[in-house]
Amino acid sequence: MRKVAFVTGGSRGIGRAIAVRLAAEGYAVGIGYLQSREQAGALAETLRLQGADALAVQGDVADREAITAAIRSVEASLGPVSVLVNNAGIAGQCQFQDIPDSFWHRMFAVNVDGAFHTIQAVLPHMIHEKSGSIVNISSMWGLRGASCEAAYSATKAALIGLTRSLAVELAPSGIRVNCVAPGVILTDMVRTLGEDTLHMLAEQTPLGRIGAPEDIAGITAFLAGDGAAFITGQVVTADGGFIV
Repeated sequence: MRKVAFVTGGSRGIGRAIAVRLAAEGYAVGIGYLQSREQAGALAETLRLQGADALAVQGDVADREAITAAIRSVEASLGPVSVLVNNAGIAGQCQFQDIPDSFWHRMFAVNVDGAFHTIQAVLPHMIHEKSGSIVNISSMWGLRGASCEAAYSATKAALIGLTRSLAVELAPSGIRVNCVAPGVILTDMVRTLGEDTLHMLAEQTPLGRIGAPEDIAGITAFLAGDGAAFITGQVVTADGGFIV
């Protein structure tokens, strides 16, 4: 059966690197995006020129109807989704007592509800085929927590709980569910912290550097593929040793 992957938040950063890696490993790739239409379209075109099948589709993961429609478009063009990577997410810093309801609820809507919506959209076919792989992208802050990032950390911890519970529930159907918890990765979001902060974070990382999106793409592709056929319910921390 043809291998088809759908990557949410796939137009840039970690999601882009994952889409590129999966395409290189022979997957047809659906690239989900919300606002980065040009970037997503350009990535899909690049992958097609390299011989892969790829499609960019718009949809807010927080909107069940929108993201389900996006997944159906991928299925119609590329085939049923056999690998789902829940990468789309938002972050933000705020002291807990100052968090407005809108900030809290939007964080959960994207980071947690988004995974809920996408998994439910692809699951019927996976259950029917008794095969499939789901990889949720969490964060090391979902394991340890971070000052002024209570909302973000809570959502990423929720993804870890979701991963472990679904792994047990879906194992009898032959579906694997795993999680990657990245550390500090050089993306547009992280670049906004400034050079001084990035230098400090690199110094705090035992491996002595900030991670690259490709570092996360590699472990994600491994967990998605046949090489991890006996791995489910695991949370793999890729943070250069930051929270050892």
